[in-house]
Amino acid sequence: MPEGKRELIVDIFLRPDGLLRPGWRFLLYVLIGFALFYFFGLLGDLWRQMGIGAIWRGPIAEASLVVAVFLPALIMARIEGRTFADYGLPRRGAFGKFFWVGATWGFLSLTFLLLVLRTSHVFYFGGIALHGVRILKFAAFYGVYFILVSFFEEFLFRGYTLYTGTVSIGFWPSAVIFSLLFGGVHLFNTGESPVGALAAASIGFFFCLTVRRTGDLWFAIGFHTSWNWAQSYLYSVPNSGTKVTGHLTNATLAGPVWLAGGSVGPEGSALCFVLIALLWIVFNRIYPKANYPKCETAAS
Repeated sequence: MPEGKRELIVDIFLRPDGLLRPGWRFLLYVLIGFALFYFFGLLGDLWRQMGIGAIWRGPIAEASLVVAVFLPALIMARIEGRTFADYGLPRRGAFGKFFWVGATWGFLSLTFLLLVLRTSHVFYFGGIALHGVRILKFAAFYGVYFILVSFFEEFLFRGYTLYTGTVSIGFWPSAVIFSLLFGGVHLFNTGESPVGALAAASIGFFFCLTVRRTGDLWFAIGFHTSWNWAQSYLYSVPNSGTKVTGHLTNATLAGPVWLAGGSVGPEGSALCFVLIALLWIVFNRIYPKANYPKCETAAS
């Protein structure tokens, strides 16, 4: 092969410093992840055949998904000479201040939204559906479950992928793309609607802002966990079209779909968009400075 052609091929795949270009790194991450998704999908069929109950298959599946997005990132970190801190998960911040601040924001935000829906006569708290020790058991179960969900979804859409996209095309273009993808995957949920998926995309875009300003994923993980936990277990309303087994109350949503959210739950309500806008404004004022880990330039 002529030297010039060899250099052209090398230049397509590698940068001058010998590191894979961002696009190829992203593709390699996705390919490894898909291989793991497929493998764990086969294991899921095995758990079903073994008679493991659906409620327990949920956290097992989510734990598998966490591995499927984290393991490729570990491999890429070795290749790139980086740490998980570069991808938004510094060990020093694990379940620290920003996680709990985010959890507080998520819980209070959903509570505020549901109180507004209650005063609008489209949401009713209902009576207690669980009793005794089952209240604590399901509270703990869904606490762990939604931490796994948050780790998977936040790292998949705002961890390694957002970092590598930022290197390639910049932070905000990447944030738009991955937020739309985040909303799009919600359409696969039973009972979801285009409005609910758009709300999920909007919340995802807000999470991108929190990553930009706090410098990591811990605020977003805390917010995401408490929002889902309060929505699914504590207030017992549909979460992106799904109502979980073992919810605390017999809460109901009734009224115009545009206001109550219908089968989607509160995320399908027009008021959810108002809430997200308020969150953006308040967070922007409290955390005005960008602290996202310094990336390579988009031109590299």
